[in-house]
Amino acid sequence: MAALRLDRIAAATGGTLFGGDGATIASGYAIDSRLVRTGDLFFAVVAGRDGHEYVTDAAARGASGAVVSRAVEGLPSGFALIRVADTVRALQDLARSILAENPVKVAAVTGSVGKTTTKEFMAAVLARRFDVLKSEGNFNNHLGLALSILGLEPHHTAAVLEMGMRAAGEIRTLASIAPPDVAVITNVQPVHLESLGTLEAVAAAKWELVEGLKPGGAAILNGDDSRLVRLAAGRKGGRTVFFGRGPHLEVGAENAIRLGFEGFGFSLRLGRRAVPCRLAFLTEGYLADALAASAAAYALDIPAEEIAAAVSSLRPAPGRGGWIRLAGGVVLVDDSYNSSPAALAAALRGLAGLPAARRVAVIGDMLELGPGEDAFHAEAGRIAAAAGWDVLLTIGPRSLRTAEAARTAGLDPAAIRSFASSEEAAEALERWLRPGDLVLVKGSRGMRTEIAAARIEHLFKEA
Repeated sequence: MAALRLDRIAAATGGTLFGGDGATIASGYAIDSRLVRTGDLFFAVVAGRDGHEYVTDAAARGASGAVVSRAVEGLPSGFALIRVADTVRALQDLARSILAENPVKVAAVTGSVGKTTTKEFMAAVLARRFDVLKSEGNFNNHLGLALSILGLEPHHTAAVLEMGMRAAGEIRTLASIAPPDVAVITNVQPVHLESLGTLEAVAAAKWELVEGLKPGGAAILNGDDSRLVRLAAGRKGGRTVFFGRGPHLEVGAENAIRLGFEGFGFSLRLGRRAVPCRLAFLTEGYLADALAASAAAYALDIPAEEIAAAVSSLRPAPGRGGWIRLAGGVVLVDDSYNSSPAALAAALRGLAGLPAARRVAVIGDMLELGPGEDAFHAEAGRIAAAAGWDVLLTIGPRSLRTAEAARTAGLDPAAIRSFASSEEAAEALERWLRPGDLVLVKGSRGMRTEIAAARIEHLFKEA
């Protein structure tokens, strides 16, 4: 964490220090009083709950002080308060000042699908040449991004940051906090349509990241995404690197072959170079994420052999497409962290060719799809039937459309069952699974499909 004096923090945030000693060092930062450690500075943000109600708790846990926008009663004598107009803005201003004073390379990523995985891949690949700070988990909003930046320490030479959004203008704000040297957009897909309405609006909102690039920065774009290609055509100045499966893109995967449960083998094309590479993931969506990370590293002049070696060493994070061989020959593919129409389609098609006695899809609702949600869920059912899945178990009210469409498309009605919740599905899994099954678990975070994945691991303890 960036260890800073309280008077330095007050100056950076435009605040006034009351009580305490300006020479006191804040050794960490928190917005949740339950996570405060001794020496942390607590920001009383108002986001759902009013953080001012928890300042006394933060003080009791050993906070060095708190950033507030109004008076707080009941604090111990000498407890430091930094009074600001807006605590969220103060948090962002502090993060902005930290980056301004530390000349690290900033690689930022956004996109409809795969941005967290791409962020993890980028951090691993860039670590070949940089000492990397990365945003943890999916800390990608106006609070999480700032907290991630406050983890910057003097030894860091690069920051890999994820930037998410639900509405227009949000990425512009994030990019103003952390202007990137490299801006990656993974794709534009039908997510957040409830708030944005159209895919064109989604693309424009993602494009704010490119507009926020530092002068001379590089835009890393999915060249298989027609909307991004059109937006790039109007870009003036700055470098653009396209990645994808298209034959004429600057970064791509040539001669890709499936290696069963070993993932993919391919030649990684980086400009005029092509180097052997492997990727230990089972679906092509992860291959696209790896190409995005490779393109970012390529734009930062990391040698091709080092990029390929880093990609070949990547492994799935929990809930993000990894597979486990369990007792009885059951193979669980746990992709329960999140879902979208494109990611679900890629998983259903990509996994269907793997060897198994039966293929069982456990699919939860996809969220935030707007008026087209029925059509997207129905299409998933048709894909499952066409790809040859033997059993379909759906979770949630929206996925009733998935079950109905699969039945209409020819999947045996006796092999389809719908559940109201992941808890209900988990209780029923023992009756539906058999030795030798390949089981895919996938759903949006709000559906908690990780409960079903954990139940499968319990039923067929790892071999």
